[in-house]
Amino acid sequence: MIMNAPATKPGFLNKAFNLSILEKKRLAWVDYLKGIAIVLVVYRHVLIGIQRSVATALAHGANVPAVPDYLEKANMIFFSFRMPLFFILSGIFISGSLAKRTLKQVIGIKFENLLYPYFIWVFLQVTFQIVLGANTNSNRSLIDYTYIFYDPRRLDQFWYLPALFNTTAIYLLVKTWLKPPFWAQLLLGAALYFASPWMHGISMISDWMEFYIFFALGDGITTFFFRDSTQRFLSNPWVLLAIAPIFFLTQVYYLAHITEPGKADFLLIALIGCLSMFILAFRMQSWDILRFLRVIGYHSLYIYVTHVFVAALIRLVLTRFLGIHNPFVLLFTGIVFSIVIPIIFYNLLVVNGPLWWMFSFRKEKPKPKPIPATTIPAATA
Repeated sequence: MIMNAPATKPGFLNKAFNLSILEKKRLAWVDYLKGIAIVLVVYRHVLIGIQRSVATALAHGANVPAVPDYLEKANMIFFSFRMPLFFILSGIFISGSLAKRTLKQVIGIKFENLLYPYFIWVFLQVTFQIVLGANTNSNRSLIDYTYIFYDPRRLDQFWYLPALFNTTAIYLLVKTWLKPPFWAQLLLGAALYFASPWMHGISMISDWMEFYIFFALGDGITTFFFRDSTQRFLSNPWVLLAIAPIFFLTQVYYLAHITEPGKADFLLIALIGCLSMFILAFRMQSWDILRFLRVIGYHSLYIYVTHVFVAALIRLVLTRFLGIHNPFVLLFTGIVFSIVIPIIFYNLLVVNGPLWWMFSFRKEKPKPKPIPATTIPAATA
């Protein structure tokens, strides 16, 4: 006789951090790569918030410790490649998505995953910054709402979401309508990249121009990338050892000759940095270490959207209410909370929760939970 055994409810930590993803059949290197990239992004934005807060305090005559220069140098090292990583990674999987769905469906999914949360969260952030006024590092006014539609670079971290959507949509239109070969896509991407500085006044345009080449590169290398020989090469520990000094030297050059997106040397430095992070992610997959980075990487989008809110709140509590101004304490605490709280917020309040509308305009139906069966021996007379 078969009887249904009571389902075991996952513990709080498992549910809050969605730890079940560690047991699912996923490409671990993808989550490692996203995890590395989003931690670097959070580091940058938390540091910028602290720097602005310190500058404001010093301007008002307060005696607070300055932020050490080497923390800013670390930020500059990471600057060149952390965002191109996301575009290359998105490009790697775009043809697979197009093979399963129509062009309209793919663009529709990207709209729901990228543009919809962009409009929701950028409106919330600008509104909070206007309402809170002097308690934030931003001097916002009603005019800032107009930047949502043409210049998201003025609105802190949110530029990435429309940039990735626009890059994806335009690339797919070119790919499906014109059907250019890979070299032509790269040539187009290079032309857009070098022309992008001319459009910086309208970042809704300049951003997709700047990152088109990275997206095209990701799509173009897909077939080669997933070959067993390529995967073995990227997982080889000697390859990581070989790329490390090259990465170090390019970053030393970058610190000595600060360059900008739209220039050839910046492009080369960014590509070397991206390759280095790919190799590092594959090695971490082989070693199966720092698995929390996989959890962080899986939630990278939700961290990206909400972490500035959390960082500002934590910094406000520490400085205004607890009188803590040590930049290292502010930085470490800000990074940890800006990663942990968005993950918990998403899993407990958004996924099948009351705040689902913050990331999707359609509420997903809860997936039916499988009921484990237990075999009970039949009773004997």
